[in-house]
Amino acid sequence: MKVYTVPPMVDPRDARETFPRLERIGYDGAFSFEAKLDPFLPLAVAAEHTRQLRLGTAVAIGFGRNPMNLANAAHGLQVLTEGRFVLGLGSQVRPHIERRFGMPWSKPAARMRELVLAVRAIFDCWEGRAPLAFEGEFFRHTLMIPAFDPGPNPFGPPPILTGGFGPLMTAVAGEVADGFLAHPFTSRKSLLENTLPALDRGLAKRGRTRADFEIICPVLVVTADDERAFEASKLAARKHLAFYGSTPAYRPTLDCHGWGDLHGDLNRMSKQGRWDEMAELIDDEILETLAVVGPRREIAAKLRARLDGIADGVSLTHNRHPDPEHWADVVADLKR
Repeated sequence: MKVYTVPPMVDPRDARETFPRLERIGYDGAFSFEAKLDPFLPLAVAAEHTRQLRLGTAVAIGFGRNPMNLANAAHGLQVLTEGRFVLGLGSQVRPHIERRFGMPWSKPAARMRELVLAVRAIFDCWEGRAPLAFEGEFFRHTLMIPAFDPGPNPFGPPPILTGGFGPLMTAVAGEVADGFLAHPFTSRKSLLENTLPALDRGLAKRGRTRADFEIICPVLVVTADDERAFEASKLAARKHLAFYGSTPAYRPTLDCHGWGDLHGDLNRMSKQGRWDEMAELIDDEILETLAVVGPRREIAAKLRARLDGIADGVSLTHNRHPDPEHWADVVADLKR
């Protein structure tokens, strides 16, 4: 199983030290995410300071950009990384797309499908496989002149992975993407019963199987070196899960375990601003079902038990310990 992480990044200059350190620890890859920085920016810096680490976006907000923007950024980073770049795309939610990015929102699953196909059409044009003649419901790209054509990528076009949660967006990944970035608010049961069937439906449309496809699952890990820190880590995880559980879109994971009514309580409390109280509703059973909890020496085995037969990679994305070396032994255990 490949091991990834998403380091918190506020200052792009930190990429000069953070990503090489992750490479030395033994991570197979590290992703950037779209928060306080454009996710492509730190990867351009990281490309110059790493040699083997896979670098990607998890995720860049696809609907905040257009296919040509994405294709240009991805092409350049594929060259800078010498073939180590992964274009990870996500949709975000309607308020952010319309009110933060100032971009249109409609039919998110259909729009994501077309976005990926449009980026591929641009790649094909640059690779000399076909003229640029993409005309869809949401995007139209029919002009490419030599002055703006970078030509074939010396390392080939980068793979495209898409993120999602609901069945329609998940199926889109299976149909048009090279892989899927799962959401952390899942369990082994929900991955088996909700996620994989949706991916299989998408794969079947293209006549593909999971052998042709990559699945990366981020997992919330709760561990520490002493009891006080362990309890603090548990509380932080309960708050995180309560926030996810209050969101209507994520209710299917709770329904999968017969906890659907919990969503209503969490959602009501979130609207009342009772964030700290919400964490009290995440009992030990829920915590240990949705997160991986235990002493550090047990984490690798528990991650394997959760994802065996499901994922090609795990992302230790939600471990916000300031020192990356804190997770070095877990990474080593997973890689063994």
